[in-house]
Amino acid sequence: EIVREYGPFPGADRVNGVTFDGQHVWIATGDHLRSFEPRSGEPVSAIEVAAHAGTAFDGRYLYQLAGDRIQKIDPQTGSVIRTIPAPGQGRDSGMAWAEGTLWVGEYRSRKIHQVDPETGKILRSIDSDRFVTGVSWVEGELWHATLENEESDLRRIDPQSGEVQERLQMPAGVGISGLESDGGELFY
Repeated sequence: EIVREYGPFPGADRVNGVTFDGQHVWIATGDHLRSFEPRSGEPVSAIEVAAHAGTAFDGRYLYQLAGDRIQKIDPQTGSVIRTIPAPGQGRDSGMAWAEGTLWVGEYRSRKIHQVDPETGKILRSIDSDRFVTGVSWVEGELWHATLENEESDLRRIDPQSGEVQERLQMPAGVGISGLESDGGELFY
């Protein structure tokens, strides 16, 4: 069930990625990372940085896909602390933080990669049978969003085998371009 919609966001044609820092929702909008307050939907801040796809938060830093790299960003200063190679070399589509690593979707390759956040080394890969558009972890469970042939769904998958354990079909005409949990019962 869709319980709320946010936007449109001034200066943003679309949302490329999303994460939640426990207080604000952050969205990737091409040339900015923007945050808003989820109860009111009001904008909070913006960081001028390449923001082409998935976004993640590790409890202190934001991680942002930008072309063929992942940027580690201090949300307080907006400074890029480090960059590492993105596993899909620019074909990446979603990102989440869990287990001390980044989980990065590779859209058309139908994969999710577990990545070392210091080096960019791929630790393992999981196959999907649909295009991967978003990745999130919720209380130890791996979820990913799909979009293919004008249909989109959310899937809870086994993080070892990739086996689909639960599927939530989205209404016709609703596509998912990023995925994040509020740590409770809602996805953004």
